[in-house]
Amino acid sequence: MPATGELIRSMNYVDDISATLRRICIAIPSMTQEERQRLAEHLRSARQAIDSALSDLEKAGK
Repeated sequence: MPATGELIRSMNYVDDISATLRRICIAIPSMTQEERQRLAEHLRSARQAIDSALSDLEKAGK
């Protein structure tokens, strides 16, 4: 089945997210403990958005 333009764009967004997370992981060693904690808190809010998107995808398939 050929992929639609929307699917390809969405998959590229996921690739961008993965690349961004790799860059974040590279920067972590140079951060202070306070910076790490603030980033962790900020990242937790992104986890909620990812979990919500996964839930929507799984629901749509049923």
